Amino acid sequence: MKKIILISILLLLYGTFLPAQEIKQNVEERLQAFFKEYTTNTVNIGTCKLDSFRIDFREKRLLIYTNERFAYQPLRPATVDAIYRHLKQILPGPVSYFKITLFANGRSIEDLIPNLYRKEKKDKTRLFNKLEYRDSPWVSRISRPYEITRGLERRHIALWQSHGKYYINNKNKWGWQRPRLFCTTEDQFTQSFILPYLIPMLENAGANVFTPRERDTQKQEVIVDNDGNLSGYGGQGSLYLEVKSRKARWQQTSQPGFAQQKRVYQDNENPFITGTARYAQTEKKKDKAFAEWIPDIPETGDYAVYVSYQTLPNSVSDAKYIVFHHGGTTEFKVNQQIGGGTWVYLGTFSFDKGKNDYGMVVLSNESKQKGVVCADAVRFGGGMGNIERGGETSGMPRYLEGARYSAQWAGMPYSVYGGREGKDDMSDDINVRSRMINYLSGGSIFNPKDKGLGVPFELSMALHSDAGASKEDKIIGTLGIYTTDFNNGVLGAGTDRYASRDLSDILLTQLQRDIRSNYAIDWTRRSMWNRNYSETRLPAVPSTIIELLSHQNFADMRLGHDPNFKFTVGRSIYKAILQYLCNQHGKDYVVQPLPVSNFAIRFGNKKNTLQLSWNGEEDLLEPTAKPREYIVYTRIGRGGFDNGVRVSSPSYTVKIEPGYCLFL
Repeated sequence: MKKIILISILLLLYGTFLPAQEIKQNVEERLQAFFKEYTTNTVNIGTCKLDSFRIDFREKRLLIYTNERFAYQPLRPATVDAIYRHLKQILPGPVSYFKITLFANGRSIEDLIPNLYRKEKKDKTRLFNKLEYRDSPWVSRISRPYEITRGLERRHIALWQSHGKYYINNKNKWGWQRPRLFCTTEDQFTQSFILPYLIPMLENAGANVFTPRERDTQKQEVIVDNDGNLSGYGGQGSLYLEVKSRKARWQQTSQPGFAQQKRVYQDNENPFITGTARYAQTEKKKDKAFAEWIPDIPETGDYAVYVSYQTLPNSVSDAKYIVFHHGGTTEFKVNQQIGGGTWVYLGTFSFDKGKNDYGMVVLSNESKQKGVVCADAVRFGGGMGNIERGGETSGMPRYLEGARYSAQWAGMPYSVYGGREGKDDMSDDINVRSRMINYLSGGSIFNPKDKGLGVPFELSMALHSDAGASKEDKIIGTLGIYTTDFNNGVLGAGTDRYASRDLSDILLTQLQRDIRSNYAIDWTRRSMWNRNYSETRLPAVPSTIIELLSHQNFADMRLGHDPNFKFTVGRSIYKAILQYLCNQHGKDYVVQPLPVSNFAIRFGNKKNTLQLSWNGEEDLLEPTAKPREYIVYTRIGRGGFDNGVRVSSPSYTVKIEPGYCLFL
């Protein structure tokens, strides 16, 4: 009897086990076929495959693990729902009713939906939550004729334009990091998007924008300093002046400051520790004490203006700078509580050759706060590269050099730009872009653990072009890169590193949408790589690399050299960053309107007047980008433009003077 019962139990167990094995085999075959055949019309992700799966019959759950390629695609709520519906349709009977979770790149596919595109269940670990910078911005342009409230005000953004000329250590010569193709090289090509298009768009929206490479294409450079000017160097007739008040006088700080003591600098020489700086107590009354920097400009033209100062224990956050230029005067407030000991960009202005009353920078001790303002050197123009490697400089304007050399000229510690101790400039140049951002942002709410200058950068983006060619004359298109497997998966302030994937996805989505809409072409969105790249691994803030197009492919470069295409790309990246940061902080946004059209000039009804008119442009892709008011900028002769006048209608009357040329 016992033998019969035992045989019955064994038969029962075998009968139960066999169907489970058959179900697993059936599930595996169907899943393998699903991933092998899986395609999407939005992106080319290559061939996906099944890594593994696990069926829990007791809990009625099916866990599916696919390879990294499945995560290359943009995932949205509708996409995820469609994938799960399809899986339920192809899976065998009982399993199709189980709770299914599909994992790609270590995360469930629903978790890979960027927060921006979710209507509910946002991932708070990827949002900034309480990370809200509430102090004064690094630099504020007070003379702007409008207030920004739903843009990028109080936001600090770091971005850069790929490579630059660098010293090739093993060949003992300077060279480009990328080959010459289609009348350019990547080292120069990506600058044509960043400098004239993207940075101005972000700044017009209120952002403080920093780039580790020199941003000014002006080859001349004049430095005016309290320690004097280098004999025989450009701008040697420049003047630094101080005026004291009854209550405040200028004194030397206890910290070192900038001094240019030589024309050419060797590796690991820091110009920001060889000089002195000055400070004065603040007063609430206007212009009681001030410092003046009067440059001796070598050639008439446009010059970027950089100031420098030391951050002192009682520095104020509203140091008042006034730039006198050919277009008038422009006032700035600089937060000297952060960013001391480096060059701080104010703006680019037109200056006449020589010294004159309308070409200078003035720092006042006027402040609403009790404390001190600090004065150090002021720099006009980008200049030529002055870092010697292998016995010579690059011979190029500084804006064409790699970030390694700009970082040294900007007073960065050697650990920031010289990690390879002068033995591998190419690697140093790649790493310095991120390390410079970390040093500048160290101690801020977005990077509280690193030591640094406290500038609250919220994201970084590197714009590159890529290699690759199509024999069929097809578009290679855009690739995004981010890194999650570093620092235990979190950024400097504890934010989940998948915030970088969100940023990359939003940028790729916006670029593909805008390029396809404006050019009626099938612009290719390639992939989103989760890879170990320095520019996405090292930054303490959300970061991404955008490989915009292939500089090796004619179909891509045919568009790449078109100024209209560059405008579209710049505006697209601006919109993506705007959406991303506003979503990170839970705020609404308004996109800047498009440039006006049909601009016309007629003689006015009154003597010596001109009537200007134009049409506001509707942006069919952006419902918030509706023009309601306009800014009219004017200049006389070949001078600089003024700060602009705000008008409420698409017309404006301007007075003219006989004998003068008016530019608008």
